[in-house]
Amino acid sequence: MERTVVRVSIFGLLLAFGGAQPNKDDWEIYSFHINSTVTSRYATTVITSRVVNRKDESTEVEFHVRIPKNAFISKFRMFMDDQVYDGEVKAKEAAQQQYTQAVSRGESAGIVSSVGRTLEEFKTSVTVAPLKKVTFELTYEELFRRRLGKYELQIFARPMQPVKDFKVDVYIHEKAGINYMDIKGGLSTNALANAITKTLADKQAWVYFYPTVDQQKTCDSCGEQGLNGDLVIVYDVNRHKSLGDIKRSKGYFVHHFAPSSLLRIPKNVVFVIDQSGSMHGRKMEQTRIALLHILSDLAAEDYFGLITFDSNLFYWKRELVQANADNVESAKTFASNIKDRGSTNINTALLEGSRMLNEQPRQGSASILILLTDGDPTSGVTNLEQIQSNVREAIQDKFPLYCLGFGFDVNFAFLESMSLQNNGVARRIYEDSDADLQLKGFYDEVANPLLTNVTMSYSSSANLTQTKFSQYYNGSEIVVAGQITDNDVETFVPQVVAISRNASIVFSDANGTTESTDDSNLQRVWAYLTVKQLLDKELQLSGVEKEKVKSEALRLSLKYGFVTPLTSMVVTKPSEETTEVLHKPSEDTPPLSRRTSMGMHPGILSKGQSRRTSGGSHLDPQAGVYPSLGSRFSSAHPGFQALPGLKVVTGSPGLPGHKGEAGPPMLHDLVTDYDYRYDSLPIAPTTLSVAPGVRFLLQAENQSLPLCFDIAGRTILRLLHLPNAGVSVNGELDEDQGFIKIIVHFDTDNFVAVELGAVTVKYEQKLTRYTGDTALVAGSVAVFIRPTEVDITAGQTRLLILVHGKNGKDFLWPALRQQPSDDAVGILAQKAVVYEEVHQGPYTKLKIKDQEISVSRSSAVDFGMNLPATLACWLMSPESALRAPLSDFTLKVL
Repeated sequence: MERTVVRVSIFGLLLAFGGAQPNKDDWEIYSFHINSTVTSRYATTVITSRVVNRKDESTEVEFHVRIPKNAFISKFRMFMDDQVYDGEVKAKEAAQQQYTQAVSRGESAGIVSSVGRTLEEFKTSVTVAPLKKVTFELTYEELFRRRLGKYELQIFARPMQPVKDFKVDVYIHEKAGINYMDIKGGLSTNALANAITKTLADKQAWVYFYPTVDQQKTCDSCGEQGLNGDLVIVYDVNRHKSLGDIKRSKGYFVHHFAPSSLLRIPKNVVFVIDQSGSMHGRKMEQTRIALLHILSDLAAEDYFGLITFDSNLFYWKRELVQANADNVESAKTFASNIKDRGSTNINTALLEGSRMLNEQPRQGSASILILLTDGDPTSGVTNLEQIQSNVREAIQDKFPLYCLGFGFDVNFAFLESMSLQNNGVARRIYEDSDADLQLKGFYDEVANPLLTNVTMSYSSSANLTQTKFSQYYNGSEIVVAGQITDNDVETFVPQVVAISRNASIVFSDANGTTESTDDSNLQRVWAYLTVKQLLDKELQLSGVEKEKVKSEALRLSLKYGFVTPLTSMVVTKPSEETTEVLHKPSEDTPPLSRRTSMGMHPGILSKGQSRRTSGGSHLDPQAGVYPSLGSRFSSAHPGFQALPGLKVVTGSPGLPGHKGEAGPPMLHDLVTDYDYRYDSLPIAPTTLSVAPGVRFLLQAENQSLPLCFDIAGRTILRLLHLPNAGVSVNGELDEDQGFIKIIVHFDTDNFVAVELGAVTVKYEQKLTRYTGDTALVAGSVAVFIRPTEVDITAGQTRLLILVHGKNGKDFLWPALRQQPSDDAVGILAQKAVVYEEVHQGPYTKLKIKDQEISVSRSSAVDFGMNLPATLACWLMSPESALRAPLSDFTLKVL
């Protein structure tokens, strides 16, 4: 079983005004949410930022976000003054025309997109009136690529200021099953680790990251400007030995093929290393270090060769030799003495490397040619098309060519095209301190071939993505998508034929691994993969064939709303403001820090003709409204009054469907107007049928099954007590569902009481009752009232009170999103239990701290998540699970 890592690259929001440094007295990001849903390796991520202009004059607010390089933006919207402004995907030529018109009127262009290692940037701006608010919402989609046995899903946040309502919600659904999950990254260190909640339930996983304002300043690279780091989600997926994971839905299928229980194929590898003068200094030193590590990792059954070149060639050996200890040490000596000099003769070097592999073919082995260079060809054959033609003729589809381009002086488009023409890929190596690790990391990806000549076939199918692959490496994955002819699943038969060492091997559907699903994303996965591969194919072609492939890629990009190298997103704005055009940059576009010009090139935001969006319209007051705390109530209780010491804004006159008066935002420390109808993942109360009694879950450390126990209804429980902080949380259970009331006590005589109907706050001897979307600060406590949840922060503790439904009746459920301090007591403060199973006859016992406890296998619904899941658990008495009398956790009054 191979371990899989998913790291989602979502870069946080950067907001600026007129290019100046953010000034919190002028504006505030009062809400910043990242919602990422991963289904069968396909991620849809929505970044939503809400900003208020706190100045008494209009201000330009800029939305700046980084997204994964492999992702396609599919939607962008702005909400302001009862209007929706939608981005529109157009052919790049049409967008370019708008830019040209703008330039002719003397309007300027600004940078919008640039390329880092794995990221691109999206930026737009809008003028916000005094004391008004704007909501930005960006959606992008990405099919994960498996490398070294892992998918990478990285969440990077840098809001440039602490945000009172900062949330990251990740939901992962893998029907193959998840058997391991962990959280890493800079945002999981120090006190921020306490802000992370993770839950694993067989095929589903949830990760919540809800840091408080104080915590947002505590990671290694964080400070007064808030978060600055990444969150990495690591999980392992169950894998089939044979055909893999095939999903089909509504006439489409996606096949993930990653067999792991195969014998490694010995390889023949030739390294062709540029040692021209431009490799001088650190690049040459890092190349030598990487080569020494790579040579050490060669298996004894491998054969290898090593060539360096400038205008001439330099051989370690003129033929392939076995990677035995003596040869490896000799090659290391050669690598240690590589010196930079001369010009660059790429053509001759690649032809000689190809000759070495062609002259010594070994049956049952896999051959690989790897080129590392940092510049253009400057000696010998220098015509790029001629070099590509020569290399194709020399390789003749017998083995892949992998090209590594060092830095930004290299012609990466040339390397990429040449690699694709020869069944390989190109990778840029960045001139950073870890360049040697980048080189070694790439080699590790191709170090262990498992299959060659892989052919994927599917009867009764059409419009297939790539189905033939020269090699399959351990830790990688082959993905094929297509359409099922006439949706005839009876005649749809998948099969994979490949070479494993000396034998042909067939993977078939004998075990029935094809699974029907209602996943509506399969068609988009097919479209995403098809467009990606068409764009790669376009690089390899010319003339009529090139235009035909380009036309099809453009058609699909427009149909599915993807921003690709062939399309651009036109961002329309309120009248009298400019229209902006977003182009997806090419790999040859250097990062922003390397640019010396602000002129138009791939990766530029064009400010063009002003016009009102044709799609802009007044918001539908009834669109997508979901049952929630606020939607059940009408107005504040007539017997209560506003609190002089309470900083609060309730409702928003700018949002239809929300009633109530908003106080002047500049007078308050916290301002919010959650427009939940536009949240990417709306959550309605979940209707579930559960056995009588209120069942609780208690997580187990390093065990697959949690503990569970029942508590009789109409009981008042001590949920959490923090003596040092002066905070306590109590809850009253109903008969058999959940809680009917939860109270948070703080600062001796103050409290927040949450019921199904309202939230009541007592602060400075005053009571106020709230019934709609509201944000408030009362002393050391911040409260956000949202649809289906109330978010309460008290010091370093963050509590989410969720609304769920069961048997037609709603109830409350508390979920601790910020772990309490060590002095905490109460049911929510219970730490994960360590136990071992003890089997005695027909009964199972668990051994907990030298005590054996009789248990039975049962199930419980985890209502601590926005989308509840049913988990298997070990059922026992409350006293056994809590390791204390239940009376220690009960109270007579709330």
